[in-house]
Amino acid sequence: MSTMGSTLSDRQAIWAFVLGCLAVTAGVGTHLPMFAMGRQMHYHLAGMPMTSSMVVGMVLIVGGLFVAAYGLLPRNLSAHRTSTADIVVAAPEDAQLGAAHFGLMAILVIALVVDVMKPAALGFAIPGMTSEYGVSKATASLVAFFALVGTVVGSVVWGFLADIYGRKATILLSAVFFVGTAICGAMPSLAWNIGMCFMMGAAAGGMLPVTYALLAEMMPTRHRGWALVLVGGLGAVGGYFAASGASALWQGTFSWRILFLLNLPTGLLLVVLGNFIPESAKFLIARGRIAEAETVMRRFGATARKVTASSQPPRSSRRYLTGFHLWSKLVALSLAALCWGLINFGLLLWLPGDLQEKGYSVTVASTLLAKSALISFPTVFLCAFLYSRWSTKWSLVTMIAITMVGLGLVVHLEVAGRGSPVLPVSLLIVGSNGILAILLPYAAESFPLNVRGRATGWVAACTKAGGVGAQGLAITALVPSMGSAAIAIMLPTTLALALIARFGRETRGTDLRDLDVDSGPFGHGSISRS
Repeated sequence: MSTMGSTLSDRQAIWAFVLGCLAVTAGVGTHLPMFAMGRQMHYHLAGMPMTSSMVVGMVLIVGGLFVAAYGLLPRNLSAHRTSTADIVVAAPEDAQLGAAHFGLMAILVIALVVDVMKPAALGFAIPGMTSEYGVSKATASLVAFFALVGTVVGSVVWGFLADIYGRKATILLSAVFFVGTAICGAMPSLAWNIGMCFMMGAAAGGMLPVTYALLAEMMPTRHRGWALVLVGGLGAVGGYFAASGASALWQGTFSWRILFLLNLPTGLLLVVLGNFIPESAKFLIARGRIAEAETVMRRFGATARKVTASSQPPRSSRRYLTGFHLWSKLVALSLAALCWGLINFGLLLWLPGDLQEKGYSVTVASTLLAKSALISFPTVFLCAFLYSRWSTKWSLVTMIAITMVGLGLVVHLEVAGRGSPVLPVSLLIVGSNGILAILLPYAAESFPLNVRGRATGWVAACTKAGGVGAQGLAITALVPSMGSAAIAIMLPTTLALALIARFGRETRGTDLRDLDVDSGPFGHGSISRS
């Protein structure tokens, strides 16, 4: 708690954050008796009345979230925001990696596993929800749709909050939100589940951007690319494995509800892990806590500087997204992002239900998918190695190609009508998670400074847009067969591969400032490297 106290020492009230956490946890606790009451009916709670204690619990959760958020809010907020605007924190190019860097990466991998596990669990929960609530697949798909919309909202909101609260405190607040969404596992109404899943998606949507921002400030420049790929890849594969493994182990006994109730212990785990995440040096400097900021930067070999008018390029030489090559690159990366969304939030979410329709039990189907995710783990290290040692551009092309092979094997499996889905799903998980792990770092390294944020943000939004489109099909009861869906996704995936191969830029070993020097299709004029 000494670390926690240091983290919150310049906030509105440490007692408010602690009180908020206790209130949210207690609010979830009031729902557990409802879950226990359903034991004799295999935890079938649909149609049961909400108890007064559950209503009180929901009030505790909502109130606790506001109190916890208030407790984490910095004092003198307006002055803080003004102070952070012109501070840049980054590790030098040649800073050495140490135990602090690897420790931070390990903690953030665990945080991302917990984060990715939440939306991934929906694919394993929706078949059970459809059966228990007696609704159509289209109606049940509203759960995944609103959860996904929540991730879009969360990506924007949590990125904004990270600059206000600091990176560490934002992760802590997200964890408290996770705890509150555990009550999905005791909801007797589908409508309540839809609302809570939106909240869960909003909490999950911001974890990846905040993680990337924290790593960008702490990792040396020449190690940043592979670190982002490795942390993002392990988090994605680990999250899917955790969701499928939990389903295989416990859904047969405790029904689909256990997958949501796990938000309680995993959310509390994130709160505990938050003690070991360093506070952003940028936040500490802005708060005048210079000694603490210097301690953090010394551990990670980072430096801070103020951006002044003289260090900015003149207005006449600022770059804009112009030129055929840059537009083609943006289209190529956006298309790859859309395809990833269709696979991750469409095909992979539909697979558990499809396997059960083919006669697999929920336990067997979940076990097969867990094995697929487990097989995928070693390839994440290969992705990081290829990205840092071989080629950034061709690593992305390779991941897209692997995804296409997986899609082709899904088509073969559907046509043959028999066979194990382990290899096709393994390749899909390997390829799609490789795409996600590489795509955003590559996008950030592919565009000029003055459009880098907008371009990377647009590509990130496209990953969610693909998922929203896929779940839109589910809501309108237009979900195609797995084979037809795979064929439909292969077409834009092939185009994305061809466009990236043609217009993608090799970024390995290059100085990002080269993008801000006008040459050829990139613009006119030049920017000093001083």
